[in-house]
Amino acid sequence: MPENKLDRPELQIALDTFDMPSALRPLNAAVSKVDVVECGTVLIIAEGLKAVREVRALYPNKTILADVRIAEAGAVISRACFEAGANWVSVVAGASLTTVEQVVKVAREFSGEVQIELGEHYDANQARRWREIGATQVIVHRSRDAEAAGKLTWGKDDIDRIRELHGMGFNVTITGGIKVADIPLFAGVPVGVIISGRGIVQAKDPLAAAAELRDTIEKVWPQ
Repeated sequence: MPENKLDRPELQIALDTFDMPSALRPLNAAVSKVDVVECGTVLIIAEGLKAVREVRALYPNKTILADVRIAEAGAVISRACFEAGANWVSVVAGASLTTVEQVVKVAREFSGEVQIELGEHYDANQARRWREIGATQVIVHRSRDAEAAGKLTWGKDDIDRIRELHGMGFNVTITGGIKVADIPLFAGVPVGVIISGRGIVQAKDPLAAAAELRDTIEKVWPQ
């Protein structure tokens, strides 16, 4: 597929602060430039699903991810998230297939989506099973081993993984301290969502930071 025919990735802000005021300040500033609002694991631990409900009340038309990283009790936890106003919920890669099935079943009731957060090791056969069950999204992290070794860029293995997962039918999210300078590395790669957490949330000017990310995405994936 030619590069200019690829869908343009969405920009996701990750809110992983310890209280709502420190999450809402950067969100309110940058919201016009982001597509997806992630109520992060830390924020939900600190504030509960009140975080999702408040963001939904403020921004009824935004896509909201409840990043609760479900490992078990899939039906109960996912239902609580969707009832609070989430569009997407996350499940850890180590969850059983039964748990993934439970979450997918509930997600379908709410016209929601299920996102699998991949671990350090990637099992293609397991990923195919998730897709068969009905999970539609995966999150790919930059290799922590590479980062620990001082290799702060994404590598060929990461790109190959994204392509393979996309080929299975997944919408692929990438995360891991992504900066503006990293985005051109993905030119021609079928990325669905790009996450920025600290890059927006801790910026002196969250709107300017989000705008720079969005402008770069638009240049790398022209329509």
